[in-house]
Amino acid sequence: MTAEDKPFLQIVRGDPTPEEVAALVAVLTARARAAAGARAAGEPAPVSRWADRSRGLRGPVVEGVTPRGPGAWRASALPR
Repeated sequence: MTAEDKPFLQIVRGDPTPEEVAALVAVLTARARAAAGARAAGEPAPVSRWADRSRGLRGPVVEGVTPRGPGAWRASALPR
């Protein structure tokens, strides 16, 4: 079986109606066209929040709460 013979989309579980399959194909087609349009326009790809390295940085310091040092363990339990 060549790559051209394989189905592009395969339902492996459940029994979707033809309308549900058509809706899925429409959504996938719209997303693919939007991504192709963004690439053609030279827009950068969106960065996933999981891949964003800035989320590992410390957030803003809340007034009156010591974020580290002596007593930090107490401040971590205080309501913010």
